[in-house]
Amino acid sequence: MMVLVAYDVCTEDARGARRLRLLAKTCENVGQRVQKSVFECLVEPQQLVVFKDKLCSLIDAEKDSLRIYYLGKNWERRVDHFGKSLPFAQEGPLIL
Repeated sequence: MMVLVAYDVCTEDARGARRLRLLAKTCENVGQRVQKSVFECLVEPQQLVVFKDKLCSLIDAEKDSLRIYYLGKNWERRVDHFGKSLPFAQEGPLIL
């Protein structure tokens, strides 16, 4: 299933900057950055539970915002993209 993860982290102090880096790194390990604080993540339902718990443990609920949008299995029909293309297609093979 495809999910869209978006976050806004208060970086007024060093702890906020650290949370921002940790959130970005966690999302990069699972998905693909499509905007500065927005990631497309192709995950299995079991993986999503662990991923969501990890993200929620990183934010400060009093200062930060985390949103997860569930696009489902037929996400290709729900996403329109304009402008610069993405580095790779997540659903296709990745050859290094």
